[in-house]
Amino acid sequence: MPLILPVRGVAPKWGNNCFIAENSTVVGDVIMGDHCSVWFNAVIRGDVNYIKIGNNVNIQDGVVIHCTYQRSGTTIHDNVSIGHNALVHGCTLNSNTLIGMGAIVMDNVVVEEYTIIAAGAIVLENTVCESGFIYAGAPAKKIKPITDEQRSLLQQLPKNYIMYSSWFTAEEE
Repeated sequence: MPLILPVRGVAPKWGNNCFIAENSTVVGDVIMGDHCSVWFNAVIRGDVNYIKIGNNVNIQDGVVIHCTYQRSGTTIHDNVSIGHNALVHGCTLNSNTLIGMGAIVMDNVVVEEYTIIAAGAIVLENTVCESGFIYAGAPAKKIKPITDEQRSLLQQLPKNYIMYSSWFTAEEE
């Protein structure tokens, strides 16, 4: 069973058709929408501030989502994919975005919709990542516009993860 804990009397809440892996951790002030998936070894720690997660969000293996006490909560809008081992901290991820594997997104960052943060990128505090671009590097910089194919990928990935999570929640036949 996943580790689901209240903190200071506030327990995590999630919507319909969510998959939360057995060895993931979700604690405190976390509100998650419908059709979300929290994969193996992911940690969502709403202990020091809020974490709001929209619909159709996939939080892949080893991801850590946290925030800063009395300063920066975390807001993740709809149709967001957060790649394996990424760190998302006290920021805002708008709809239809991808945070690549191993990326770090720091406090008060705003990732506008239809944006890709490349694998391993480090997005420094207070950065605004403009809609329609790929950001890469350490520190992350705007590299180039996303293609039509990448735009379609941003829409398709959350649907894929809804399908993958159904493999773990379907009744045995």
